[in-house]
Amino acid sequence: MSQTSCCQGTHAACTERFEIELQSPDDLVIALAGNPNTGKSTVFNALTGMNQHTGNWAGKTVGSAIGRFRHREHSFTLVDLPGTYSLLSQSADEQVARDFICFGNPHATLVVTDATNLERNLNLALQVMEVTDRVVVAVNLMDEAKRKGITIDLAGLQEQLGVPVIPLSARKGEGLPELKDMLLKVALGEVQPAPKLLPYSEEVERAVADLLPQVEPLVGGVLRPRWVALRLLDGDESVLAALEQYTLEPPRQIRSGEVVIPQ
Repeated sequence: MSQTSCCQGTHAACTERFEIELQSPDDLVIALAGNPNTGKSTVFNALTGMNQHTGNWAGKTVGSAIGRFRHREHSFTLVDLPGTYSLLSQSADEQVARDFICFGNPHATLVVTDATNLERNLNLALQVMEVTDRVVVAVNLMDEAKRKGITIDLAGLQEQLGVPVIPLSARKGEGLPELKDMLLKVALGEVQPAPKLLPYSEEVERAVADLLPQVEPLVGGVLRPRWVALRLLDGDESVLAALEQYTLEPPRQIRSGEVVIPQ
């Protein structure tokens, strides 16, 4: 499956829109997503060490953390997104996470999940997979799961999701070399994930099909038309406003009420 870019322009140009400065245009940009309390910050610290700085997202009161690390002679910029349960933009944290994954054009998005609460955590992973192919899922806290007697079929999970799945015990440093290797391979296109997206009900799929002819000309290859159609059906028109905000040269201005959502 081809790798889908969510943003037109270079990676450096896209990250500049979020006031994230790369040390080099060759930096590989990784978005770090995950539910709260999955050990995401532990993963961030384990990967970047002290090479990080914190602040706020541009124009937001939401805190940001940017870190850097090197692996196999490549430089990485790791963007720690706010911990969220979804990308539904119902809060400032969710909107920041959604907008960076959509318009920051990261080379890969790493979704950290909790091995002891995997079912709940996978909801966010599935949502990210609807936005971009370039996803790696880290199943963190494997040591805690083992202590609780929880067994996870990691190979089966990877097969079901269609994206790389890496087991981690970040606080012990276990799995970090394998995670770095996989992030590098996905970022360089040596591994091309093929997410297996969940189908919706027949009624929703029919509404999506009805909406796509209106959506496709508007998003102009910047966003996935199917994902935008699903968001609009959910009543979230903020994605169209974000399209205008973050795209330097939008396909054309989107007028209020231009998209007629099927009832």
